[in-house]
Amino acid sequence: MSQPITVDIPHKLGRAEARQRLANGIGQLTSLIPGSAVTANRWEGDTLMFNLEALGQRVATQIEVFDDHVRATLDLPAFLAFMADKVRAALSGTGRKLLQ
Repeated sequence: MSQPITVDIPHKLGRAEARQRLANGIGQLTSLIPGSAVTANRWEGDTLMFNLEALGQRVATQIEVFDDHVRATLDLPAFLAFMADKVRAALSGTGRKLLQ
């Protein structure tokens, strides 16, 4: 069974600028899970959908962009669930850096 992680990250950039920073910084999101790579990324409206591939596992990820915050949701497979707290902290830190 997978373990979803959801993190809301506030910003003061407005929707368009937040979206641009996420688009430009998607490569930095590989720090969420050591040894991972971002694959299959695409935008659906104001939602960035992508996969992180790590340790033979696929982590489905989406980041919804709002006017004053982003909501990131990662669906960790059971094999990676033990990393949930570390991934949540890394997501929050990396997201804040991208949106400053």
